[in-house]
Amino acid sequence: MISTALIQLRSGVEVEENLGVAGRLIRAAAADGATFIATPEMTHLLQRSSKQLFATIAAEEDDVGLKYFKVLAKELAIDLLIGSLAIKTGERRAANRSFLIGKDGEIKARYDKIHLFDVTVSKAETWKESNVYDRGTQAVLTEIEGARLGLSICYDLRFGDIYRHYAQSGAQILTVPAAFTRPTGQAHWESLLRARAIETSSFVVAPAQGGTHADGRATWGHSMIIGPWGDIRAELGHDEPGYICAALDMIDVEAARAKIPAWNHNPDFKR
Repeated sequence: MISTALIQLRSGVEVEENLGVAGRLIRAAAADGATFIATPEMTHLLQRSSKQLFATIAAEEDDVGLKYFKVLAKELAIDLLIGSLAIKTGERRAANRSFLIGKDGEIKARYDKIHLFDVTVSKAETWKESNVYDRGTQAVLTEIEGARLGLSICYDLRFGDIYRHYAQSGAQILTVPAAFTRPTGQAHWESLLRARAIETSSFVVAPAQGGTHADGRATWGHSMIIGPWGDIRAELGHDEPGYICAALDMIDVEAARAKIPAWNHNPDFKR
């Protein structure tokens, strides 16, 4: 049984302020007994201006947010998934990078977002994440408390093949930290999360950004923990900062996979 908490944030353009809010919520969740805590995409900074972004972010070894969270994980003796940070990788290039930090404060795994958000949501809302971020190329499996995790970020959620790969490789928990736009979140967030859980008979944990941010964007919130039968185990039914908790029992994964092992069926067919 893994006592799990998801942190919902409304990160802005001031790193220290964002770290303070995230830290307070992480401490509160740990005080409630959570031993695995996950935060959303872009935990320490949501900055739409690329000029201001590159004036703020740093390389991994110099990132103040990562240093802060490593100390916090060790102090609280928790496994801490930082959904993602903007990490500088070159001249006006960055990675949208997830970090799993262990109870000893050391980094256990890194994952760079594979599917970049290059979309036109509406005439008024267009995103071209690839203008700033380099695409990740590696699916990443890791482990907490004897359970296997498959890491992903936000827009990855729309591409079921990575989650099928994770399930077939032994993952029991799929992580989907996100900053979904309000229109796409309202229309698709819950449906996609439940579909990924059902398809793979896995737990899906999805901490989210929510509300209207300092850089002008609006995100959906509604952080969720989904069970391997597609049932909602915990949900924040709004876009305000906060946290939710649930206990994840891997026996539930075994039971769901025994009933309908679709996650492991690979029929041949003509293409």
